[in-house]
Amino acid sequence: MTKEALNLVFKADYLPYGIDFPTGPSGRFTNGKNVIDLLGDQLKLPFIPPFLDPSTKGFKIVRGVNHASGSSGILDDTGLIAGNATSLTQQIKDFEAVTLPELEAELGCNSSQSLPSYLIVVGVGGNDYMLNYFLRQLYLRISIETFTANLIASLAQKLQKLYTLGGRKFVLTSLSPMGYSPVINRPNIIGTPSALNLAAQLYNAHLKTLLDSFKTHLPAFNFVLVNQYTIIDRITHSNPTSTGFKDISNPCCKVLTQSQGGNGISCEREAVNVEIATKAYASTLQSDAYPINVSQLAQLQI
Repeated sequence: MTKEALNLVFKADYLPYGIDFPTGPSGRFTNGKNVIDLLGDQLKLPFIPPFLDPSTKGFKIVRGVNHASGSSGILDDTGLIAGNATSLTQQIKDFEAVTLPELEAELGCNSSQSLPSYLIVVGVGGNDYMLNYFLRQLYLRISIETFTANLIASLAQKLQKLYTLGGRKFVLTSLSPMGYSPVINRPNIIGTPSALNLAAQLYNAHLKTLLDSFKTHLPAFNFVLVNQYTIIDRITHSNPTSTGFKDISNPCCKVLTQSQGGNGISCEREAVNVEIATKAYASTLQSDAYPINVSQLAQLQI
């Protein structure tokens, strides 16, 4: 609903997206559930309602609200190529101006008292490289190191804002190995697989440093960094057969190209999302979830 209520080029409101989802196509770029859905299952939560759904109000928001917008990024201009994507900046403004006052009314207490017990999940950054740095050819005038430093600085400001609002438990996802995506195998995509993977590695290293710094300097700041890069690399290249995957070169479902009336964006496989969510929730390996897992974070008393 969040994506479909906006005028976006990239949509997932038709098959094969949602072909294995209980209610069919729902705006998720996957055949079934995404990582957040599956983490919610692990936490015994209902589906998190999208912010732009008119019915997302009252008691429904007590268990969480999804402010995410497909094709958006850390930078405000990242989502422009996809149409009217809601930027991360605007998502946080909506969270502060609409969701928090409604949450206070429902719970009967100040959000600074209730918000520390909530998990704030932020999965962002890939579009800033795919749809911004590489597609717009910013690399012709800005080094990848400078772009990444600016990206992390912008993210730091936004996380600091969420902390100021009362957030104390954060779940962040690293960038996946973007060069492994089947969409990169198609012509006319800017950015070589190796360049995309190196960008992801650089971003992930800076993200970890940022979160460690926040943990040191911000009282009661706690986080989980879900290492999607390592988890997906293990599936697709290091040891795919150990996790039951046989075909790592093709998307699970054929998606119509733009000339055929679709958007040409590959359809993620729920099975991969299950692997990521399972590792995020319960893995004891810091190479999967750092420095603790989501289950441990959820149980922390702030």
